[in-house]
Amino acid sequence: MNRLQIAFIALIVALSASAQSLDECRRLAREHYPEIRQYDLISQTEQYNISNAARAWVPQVVLSGQATYQSATPTYPEAFNAILDANGIEMDGIRRDQYKIMIDVSQNIWDGGLSKANISIAEAEAAEQRSRVDVSLYDLQSRVDNLYFGILLLDERMAQTEGLITVLESNLKRMQSCYENGVARQADVDAVEAELLSARQTMGQVESSRASFRRMLELFIGQKLITEKLERPAMCEVLSSTSARPELELFDAQENRLAAQRKAINSSVMPRFSAFAQGYYGYPGMDMFKSMVSTDWSLNAIIGVRMSWNIGAFYTMKNNLEKLKTAEQQIAVLRDVFLFNTRMQTTQDDGEIARLRKAVEDDERIVELRRRVRMAAESQLENGVIDATDLLCKITDETNAALARSTHEIELLQAIYRLKTTLNQ
Repeated sequence: MNRLQIAFIALIVALSASAQSLDECRRLAREHYPEIRQYDLISQTEQYNISNAARAWVPQVVLSGQATYQSATPTYPEAFNAILDANGIEMDGIRRDQYKIMIDVSQNIWDGGLSKANISIAEAEAAEQRSRVDVSLYDLQSRVDNLYFGILLLDERMAQTEGLITVLESNLKRMQSCYENGVARQADVDAVEAELLSARQTMGQVESSRASFRRMLELFIGQKLITEKLERPAMCEVLSSTSARPELELFDAQENRLAAQRKAINSSVMPRFSAFAQGYYGYPGMDMFKSMVSTDWSLNAIIGVRMSWNIGAFYTMKNNLEKLKTAEQQIAVLRDVFLFNTRMQTTQDDGEIARLRKAVEDDERIVELRRRVRMAAESQLENGVIDATDLLCKITDETNAALARSTHEIELLQAIYRLKTTLNQ
């Protein structure tokens, strides 16, 4: 195997190992989560909506055709008909069946700012949708953290249970030797062996739970966990400052959308000006007298400037603006509720961190004392001072103390990272 192959394998191993850290699991879960694809879809929809709104300034072309039959058409006065008959001129007048093939071209000159408001609405709605995805992916981080620290806790419990099994196996051999020498009773041997079997059962249950947690984490990150043990995150300090949470950005995006909708409502009551050109081929033409003497189809055109004003928009304008005002108040209430809950969560996490720091400081001394008591009990058992039941109590006390120390350390880490998540640090 050459150096290039060795370097490539080392790189693969390094990349695989890095995937077991908390930050890397968060990143992989974010990239693998199906909702991440929403960003591209939102951008595409935004571009379509903006393009549609901008096309209000593209000349609008309408092609139409019609065939009609009228109950009456313009005619000559009787006196004029008599003059025409006297001079031998025959003019039948406008026919009642009429035909037109028409094209109408219009160009916006000013639409009261409606198209600009529609573009703003499209951009604001896309920003709001992105913020909703941000919130969902931010919540995903907490779910990954819970699984990750859950696995770390189960790893520590496995380690402590393995230590308990080692101690019980050693004491079982010692107890069997004492029994063979007539120093211990069979009941003492049976008690230690029963405790050993119970510890092995506990190990099996912990291994099963740990495997389940690992499978769930693998589903989130979209790949297998290569290393057997996850990397414990570094102990760190939490800054007092708070970064903007995605939820707050979502509230801002919702308010921006309402502001864009208010502009659209104000624009809807403004007059609109446009230039237009109409042309049609058919009968009758614009020259009515010519059409009275001839039924031939002709080309006709007209150009001009048009003003339209939808006065009816004023009827609902006030109610629509009040609805937006109510929606803004609802957003303000939701923002206040979120900030209140965040402060409550921060206060709770601070208290939990302080409690766990004190517990971790005491745990080391407690474990050391329990270990001394257990070792003394083993010596007392050999000398016949205590029985197996007393020894098992001391072993259990030491194991529980060690497990409490490891649990408090992991819980402290979890509380710190939970607070960092709450503060978005």
